[in-house]
Order: sequence, then structure tokens, then C-alpha cells
Amino acid sequence: MIPSQMLKGTLEGCILKIISRRQTYGYEISQELQQYGFTDISEGTIYPLLLRLEKSGLITAEYRESTLGPRRKYFSLSTEGQDELNGFYTNWKELETAVNNLFLHGGNQNEFEI
Repeated sequence: MIPSQMLKGTLEGCILKIISRRQTYGYEISQELQQYGFTDISEGTIYPLLLRLEKSGLITAEYRESTLGPRRKYFSLSTEGQDELNGFYTNWKELETAVNNLFLHGGNQNEFEI
């Protein structure tokens, strides 16, 4: 289980990445996150994030009819969203490098169980 405080700053970027691949809707996003190991993220967490991303102009939404029930709200990445995703990934790589440097090259490795 990934602690919620660690997820807080990364979940939006991960959602943007999923949406960047294709138009998709909330439940599909939830399922894809689970496939990648984000097992404890509920749809109740995802939908407010989607609303915030939409209000900030990072994603756009379009309702479509569904053969399996009510209309679904499909999300697409906007140009601003692509820029945000690129920035997120750059920042993520910098953070990943810094953490790896600390844990893998930061002195006595015996004090950490990796």
C-alpha cells in the first residue's frame, strides 16, 4: 500500500499520463491505475481530481452514450495538460534521481533495507 501523502503529489500526473494515451472515462482510469499497482485508489478519489483537472483546463470532457447504461464522461488531454504532463515527468525524473542517489550512493548502505 502506497501511503496517501506520497500519492498526493503524483496521482494527478499519473492520471494525465493515462488520459494522454486515449480518450477515457473515470472507471477505466481507476482500473488502469490498479493494473499498474495503485491498488488502494478509489473512484471517490479519482473523480474529484478529474473535476479539478477539467476546471484548470488540463483536460477536456465530452459526454457519450453508452450501450451499457447512462452516458459516460470521456476525458481528453488539452494542450495545457500535455505541457503539465511534460513538466510533471521532468520533475519526477529529478526526484527519482535524487532519491536513488541518496539511497543507492549515499554512504553506508547497510543502514537501509532496500
